[in-house]
Amino acid sequence: MSEELTATPPTTLRRKRAYYGPAKIGLWGPPILLLAFLVGLVYVIHFALGTRGFLLPLPDVVASKLVDPATAPDIFEALLNTAVVALVGLLIAIALGVIWAIGMIQAKWIERTTFPYAVILQSIPILAVVPLIGFWFGYDFFARVVVCILIALFPMVSNTLFGLQSVDRGHRELFKLQGASRWTILTKLELRAATPAIFAGMRISAGLSVVGAIVGDFFFQRGTPGIGALIAKYGARLNSAELFASILVASLFGVVIFLLFGWLGRRAVGKWYDFG
Repeated sequence: MSEELTATPPTTLRRKRAYYGPAKIGLWGPPILLLAFLVGLVYVIHFALGTRGFLLPLPDVVASKLVDPATAPDIFEALLNTAVVALVGLLIAIALGVIWAIGMIQAKWIERTTFPYAVILQSIPILAVVPLIGFWFGYDFFARVVVCILIALFPMVSNTLFGLQSVDRGHRELFKLQGASRWTILTKLELRAATPAIFAGMRISAGLSVVGAIVGDFFFQRGTPGIGALIAKYGARLNSAELFASILVASLFGVVIFLLFGWLGRRAVGKWYDFG
């Protein structure tokens, strides 16, 4: 009996094996090997280009720009400005997306009326809309936030709506039999069941908001410069090492935001849902 009580469930054993021992090496080994291969390939291509090697700077030269007192402060200050725009736009997109999806689940006519426009919004090339946003909202902080919202909104709407609609019909009928109000069904059943989908939407929208902030910076050269404006400046001046360093920092920031919301999702629902 004591052995049965203290035995570790098979699921727990599988999870422990996945995070400890050789399995962990198998998880991180291939990406590290691929990175090493790509870095080596860059060196080969750089020296093969000869006099045109400046088009593809060496990785160590790019990395040195991130600690060079002449370039590092500009890069990280621009990254901070972009991060503020991306996070503000993301938070607004999350709020609007969840509220919009809740409205659609509460009334079918709202879904039939507004969801096609959400699809159209997602289908519009953002590069074609950015000049209009500049005309309407100026070229500073607010315009950049609007670009982030337009890019990051649809995944929040679609994922939240999917999560709310995926509630088991039997559970919904049970709530109705107990005389539960719409508000009770929404807060006690639908939103809780939709939590994994909501966090999945957040993770997608987080990466897209960074893209939106960089696109806004790239086109709106006025006001507080972000990493996109810095990329445009380095590209115009053919400063390839600084250009690659800026792109690298922007990419790593997007990865960090993506991983952050993945971690938040696991913290929120990982105990009862296998949130990847």
